[in-house]
Amino acid sequence: MRVALLTREYPPETYGGAGVHVEYLSRELSKLVDVGVHCFGGPRQDPLVQGTYRPWDAFGKDGKGSALASLSVDLRMAEGVAGADLVHSHTWYANFGGYLAQILYGTPHVVTSHSLEPLRPWKAEQLGPGYRLSSWAEQSALERADAVIGVSRAMAADIVRVYPSVDPARVKVVHNGIDTEEFFPDPRADALVAHGVGTEVPYVLFVGRVTRQKGITYLLEAARSFAPEAGLVLCAGAPDTPEVAAEVRADVEQLARERKGVTWIQEMLPRREVVQLMSHAAVFVCPSVYEPFGFINVEAMACGAPVVASAVGGIPEVVVDGVTGLLVPLVPSGDPLGTPADPAAFASALAEGVNRLLEEPELARSYGAAGRGRALAEFTWSAVAERTVAVYEEALAGRPV
Repeated sequence: MRVALLTREYPPETYGGAGVHVEYLSRELSKLVDVGVHCFGGPRQDPLVQGTYRPWDAFGKDGKGSALASLSVDLRMAEGVAGADLVHSHTWYANFGGYLAQILYGTPHVVTSHSLEPLRPWKAEQLGPGYRLSSWAEQSALERADAVIGVSRAMAADIVRVYPSVDPARVKVVHNGIDTEEFFPDPRADALVAHGVGTEVPYVLFVGRVTRQKGITYLLEAARSFAPEAGLVLCAGAPDTPEVAAEVRADVEQLARERKGVTWIQEMLPRREVVQLMSHAAVFVCPSVYEPFGFINVEAMACGAPVVASAVGGIPEVVVDGVTGLLVPLVPSGDPLGTPADPAAFASALAEGVNRLLEEPELARSYGAAGRGRALAEFTWSAVAERTVAVYEEALAGRPV
């Protein structure tokens, strides 16, 4: 079986969960099938990469131009995957390439949905009118795909709800995985020292992009009520827009005037440094308002960190409340942005969960150990690859998933 994986992100150009997913999935799939990666960007030395594609230079840098540029890559991808037995696309950036290959060659097309564009309306700030184009590309691909993989049960339910033309029989749940040899409790602390993070006081850690999806503004509000002896480390870069970056910067600066120990690392760190930060965190916090799976929580759990996370999307399928961490209810207001109905109450509940674990270090340690055990037992890339190949085989046979 010759499988072409289509993706925007692939190392070293990885900035989100979808890129991590493709990186590890391709490695494990290569043990089971003949797999080739087709990705955006420049040439890679990776032997799994069979094609790299840059966008046409004719398009502008605004959101509309950015969306058109991505579709220009999809045109090249569709040409590059000729001869594959099956194409498997990830995110709207590459979904259209798989859709075109399906039309051109009759090649079965499998889509993994890591998120859904209609459920991320804040992307309109980033893409402007291009957001309508990204949503159209995603919808076109999902509605025609031979199989659609959701990365959680919540994601699968969203697919059917948002795109009712998708036959539920074609939707399959395959959770993300974790490499527990790369994400582990690391006793070293050189990365902490390098970034000015003290090891003598407990700290609360956030890792994620600066985007409304990740709920960082609610975390900054909650941090005003964190135990005064605790530090806050924000490993937060890659802002969606200059406006969001400016808003978060103002909030961080205000918080730093109110309390000590606020450290903002404004870059996407190498994996080994993130692992160290997670390994030494007293509490890892994930305040997302939208999270189809919540990759970052599995990574933190694998490093032995207790987690406080919002109970949205696929997070409750990862974090077991009262076992590996604490889940904070988020009652949505119903607006398109996923804003909590009572933002102050949500922030207060985040602070309450964090403070409980800061005040009960033995409980926090037990949650961390249980989280590591759950990561080892439930989320392995070998299992993800085996389940994915099963979806391929059914798509090739023309059977419903």
